[in-house]
Amino acid sequence: MVTAVRSAWREVPPYQVRQFAALALDEVPALAQDILREIRHEYPQLPLVPDEFGEPRALVGIRQSLEHFVAHMTSGLDGPHVHPRVFQEFGRGEGMQGRSLDALQAIYRLGVRLAWRRLAEIGQQVAIPAPAMYELAESGFEYLDGLVAESVRGYAEAAARQAGERLRLQRRLMEQLFASPGKRPRRSGAGAADGAGGVPPALAERAARIGWPLPERVAVAVLLRPAREAVAPAVAPDVLLDMECERPRMVVPEPDAPGRRELLGRAAAGWSGAIGPAVPLLDAAKSLRWAGAAVDLTERGLLPAGELLQCTEHTEALVLLPPEELIDDLTRRRLAPLDSCGPTHGRRLAETLLAWLETRGGAPEIAARLGVHPQTVRYRLRQIRELWGGEMDDPDRRFELELVLRARRLRGELS
Repeated sequence: MVTAVRSAWREVPPYQVRQFAALALDEVPALAQDILREIRHEYPQLPLVPDEFGEPRALVGIRQSLEHFVAHMTSGLDGPHVHPRVFQEFGRGEGMQGRSLDALQAIYRLGVRLAWRRLAEIGQQVAIPAPAMYELAESGFEYLDGLVAESVRGYAEAAARQAGERLRLQRRLMEQLFASPGKRPRRSGAGAADGAGGVPPALAERAARIGWPLPERVAVAVLLRPAREAVAPAVAPDVLLDMECERPRMVVPEPDAPGRRELLGRAAAGWSGAIGPAVPLLDAAKSLRWAGAAVDLTERGLLPAGELLQCTEHTEALVLLPPEELIDDLTRRRLAPLDSCGPTHGRRLAETLLAWLETRGGAPEIAARLGVHPQTVRYRLRQIRELWGGEMDDPDRRFELELVLRARRLRGELS
């Protein structure tokens, strides 16, 4: 069986509570002014923002909070507190200005301390018992916690709104960076001339709105989500990140700066993707194109997954594999002599031909590379000469043969 907690405040005769409340309400206007004056003395940097009637919002909030607390005291201290909505606006204002809530909470505590001093005097005046006043003080501190919670809620809303707005502006800036030069918006009139470095004014303006210093060079990364709910990479503040795309994208300023690559690798740990070559700012779309091509190859299993690849370290694959139709057509034409050799023997001849084209060495060197006997290499080279004839002496044909054979090796068709 649960025993009800004894309330000293409820034992105060109703007429005393009404007398206490009447005196407190009479004091509210002057007390609110005194509290605001003391707060302004302690915190002179506190801005006095007027409401629609020209009255300081801070004064309105103090007065409303005093009135609400007196109403709560009159109805009994065990009911839920009602907090003025204006305290959410106070927290929202701190968030919009980029300040913390520390000063605001200190101001609240000062206000409650001053208000309690006057309420304690009124309590003595109407002979409220000490245990009941202690209980009233506890309720006052609970009320303070609620005011802080309202401000935190407003602060969080402002922070979320600002973050959302920044992300929206950031995405628009990235879209403009990725647009072809002819599609970038320009202002009309005398102010339409490009700024420093040939940067269009509209692009510079968008960058300034999110506090992004325009870099000389950038690299663009394209990512593959490890899971739908994956946490976004913890990139540096100057890295633009768009997580709204099916393949998230990053714009990395000054990618060749010392330590930048290592930081990006740690930030993207657990993600697959590729970062394109460093290019001038206005050529960001070119870096994006190469990064996207590398991610395409990763999805096909032709480049390794599970890390942020550097496109510049996979140039051969990016040059030979994406133009698939062209390479396939050239392969059919240049490797046609192998059609009559059968799959296994044809592959061995292709591997030997590629080793010879890459090294232009003798049979022993090629044999060591392939792990076979030199006599086997000599036999295969004679066959190759018979199959291709004079084409083996044509530099252009040799170059094309090496291209298609390297492409086959990149696809895993040759060892």
